[in-house]
Amino acid sequence: MRRLTSRIGTLAATALLTLAGTSAAQAADGHTQAPRASAEAAYFNLHDTSGSDFVIELTDPDKIREAREIVSTEGGQIVIGTIEKQPASYNPPWSFHLQPDTIHFADMAIEVCDANIPYVEEHLDEVGGAFLPGQVWCPWSGRLTHEVTP
Repeated sequence: MRRLTSRIGTLAATALLTLAGTSAAQAADGHTQAPRASAEAAYFNLHDTSGSDFVIELTDPDKIREAREIVSTEGGQIVIGTIEKQPASYNPPWSFHLQPDTIHFADMAIEVCDANIPYVEEHLDEVGGAFLPGQVWCPWSGRLTHEVTP
């Protein structure tokens, strides 16, 4: 049963990543609007039910506005992004961060990308395999709480 569950999770993650790749390809072809980069970055605190805090960096002005709206309305959107297995100066004490250009927000996400902050840290060497395929992370219990200054 565990093997079947793992395969289903891998297939679901592959489907999600395929859709993300399709969106990127469409953006390159001009069919959708690509995110706009900004010289200014904004940082937001992600707090989860483990009691841990994790800081994300956003550089796209539209994503920054969206994050500020989520914080101001105490919205329950899930943060989704691709893990970079390197520390970031704005996100101590964690050994990983989310790539800013991959971060987006959703009302729902598939379970295969869910894990709390300390669990990801403890299993960072497994990220990208059966655990968090494609290095995509969507901490269901994490919520943006406030904007921070790095």
